[in-house]
Amino acid sequence: MYMRLLVFGGTGFLGLEITRQAQLAGDDVVGTFHTRVPASTGVDWRRVDIRRRDDVTALARQARPDVVVNAAYRQTDWATTADGGTHVALAAAAVGARLVHVSSDAVFSGTTASYDETRLPDPTTPYGAAKAAAETAIKGIDPTAIIARTSLIVGDGGSPHEEYVHALASGAVTGALFTDDVRCPGHVTDLAAALLELAASPYTGVHHVAGVDAVSRYELGVLIARRDGLDHTALPTGLRAATSLPGPIDVRLDCVRTQSRLTTRLRGAREFLVPSPT
Repeated sequence: MYMRLLVFGGTGFLGLEITRQAQLAGDDVVGTFHTRVPASTGVDWRRVDIRRRDDVTALARQARPDVVVNAAYRQTDWATTADGGTHVALAAAAVGARLVHVSSDAVFSGTTASYDETRLPDPTTPYGAAKAAAETAIKGIDPTAIIARTSLIVGDGGSPHEEYVHALASGAVTGALFTDDVRCPGHVTDLAAALLELAASPYTGVHHVAGVDAVSRYELGVLIARRDGLDHTALPTGLRAATSLPGPIDVRLDCVRTQSRLTTRLRGAREFLVPSPT
């Protein structure tokens, strides 16, 4: 089904993959950027600051999208993550567009064994609180919107997690990969495909879109290192619990209900990070 998409945060790691897949499907794509136009061609790139409500609404009225995807965020900026998410939802509602909002497992405290879509947010960090605030606002503005909670996003190179592992393995940076910090990483291509599938579906509300494997940051680093031919034994380890870093330690998204609604298969890190045969 042909769609005209407006993708906020289109220059981010996930946003670029969404625009790429939408273009391959023959969709018309308008993408936003904040500071620099990406090299990606075929997308109608527009500069916008989602902290400015009137600018966001004006762009939506100009673009007249069928679907609005919000993949924009800044972990340290409430105005972008919470207020900006609200502005995008209001703009989508103003033009009658389907809204797909990308949220995060950061809305949870990690005090429960696993989290399905019925669990209420209980964030412990400002970023998690901003994401939870955006979710609440979106539910009030448009109950038919899709709110897709994700975990760590990995690809075939280029994600922050992959770049950090490479830097640690080479000694370019100091730090540690925590053996007790657990998430459910997903592959960027799976996530983008799932979001586009949900956009075209009749479903509404919260959906969990992450990988099926719960792995520690250290195990994730080892998997990345092995795939990329790095010395995984050079990766330093540590315990998150022994630090003063804020935020949850172990957050596992239960994606069973969402997966049952998708044809896109949500792979786990132990599958998509297996080295290719030589």
